[in-house]
Amino acid sequence: MFSSKAAVVGTGFIGPVHIEALLRAGVRVRGVLGTTLKKSQDVADRFGIERAYSDYQELLSDDQVDVVHLTSPNRYHYSQAIQAMEAGKHVLCEKPLAMNSKESADLVSRAALSPLKTGVNYNVRYYPVCIEAAERIRSGTTGDIFHVSGSYVQDWLHQPTDFNWRVLGSEGGSLRALADIGTHWLDLVQSITGLEVASVCADLQTVFPIRQRPVGELETFSEKVRSELLPRIDANIDTEDYGAVLIRFRNGARGTMHVSQVTAGHKNTIRFEVAGSQQTLGWNSQHPDELWIGNRNKQNEIVVRDPALMSSRASRHTSYPGGHSEGFPDTFKQLFRSFYAAIAGDTNEDWNPYPTFADGHREILLCEAILASANEQRWVDL
Repeated sequence: MFSSKAAVVGTGFIGPVHIEALLRAGVRVRGVLGTTLKKSQDVADRFGIERAYSDYQELLSDDQVDVVHLTSPNRYHYSQAIQAMEAGKHVLCEKPLAMNSKESADLVSRAALSPLKTGVNYNVRYYPVCIEAAERIRSGTTGDIFHVSGSYVQDWLHQPTDFNWRVLGSEGGSLRALADIGTHWLDLVQSITGLEVASVCADLQTVFPIRQRPVGELETFSEKVRSELLPRIDANIDTEDYGAVLIRFRNGARGTMHVSQVTAGHKNTIRFEVAGSQQTLGWNSQHPDELWIGNRNKQNEIVVRDPALMSSRASRHTSYPGGHSEGFPDTFKQLFRSFYAAIAGDTNEDWNPYPTFADGHREILLCEAILASANEQRWVDL
């Protein structure tokens, strides 16, 4: 059990995910803040939480709160992070860290001058076999990396009647699919390989330039039946449903990735392959406990998550024995364990202990380069 207490801002899809993971990680959740007091109270009652805040200042004034988790809409992250730090609270922010690189650079500067811990929730890097892949690359068994390929695809916006605040540039930022899910892939691949992106060439597609917006509020991934009963108005869409990116890494390796939120049948599928001079490593989030190893001169292999057989670092981020699956909710728990251990000054991570504000800033710089590349139809250097 950690001594620090948390408060969570946001009661939509991801806020309760944070709450549940915090409780499972041994962190006391002091309170929760939604857009209305009723939403705050409903989630507080659901999880047995002490406080349901009526506004952000009430949360920040609570001297029993040590850490603020921001799962609010993107446009609030920058100001809320600053206010939390000024109130002496550690901050764990959902991605994106801010709406643009000027804001994120300011947050990185503030974090560097502060004793507070600040992180961004790139949870995907905490799948145990992804950590195992990183350790194998670091040990040299994969060899020199030739290229990386992969994708992140979903279907929750597959129809023109599918709508969420994220599709509006004014709410979520100029990029949507790339910023929302593509940054998870980019962070994952860079954290696994240790490679840095040098330049990008991108192509974006808005499949539905007009969507039918329900007159009323809907949460992400909310029940389709309820949304179909609401009256609708046309909404002009200025963000992409699909994007493809060519990547050049600083060491000369190459990469390709695509993202989509309109690929029918894929609810949430992340894939990567790292092609090295000795082996290829492959992973698919739909089979989260399996790491595929491709060989040239012997049979291919499947490494199944088992803490007794994996590297020490991967084992530290595994809570269950082999044969007992760990998935999406567990990645949040493992990230939070790293973050709160750092707050307590009790961490044995020897590298990259958790995604920081600097990692969040890097992803925003990547998004801005990708957007410039797509708009100008050329390679853009970072």
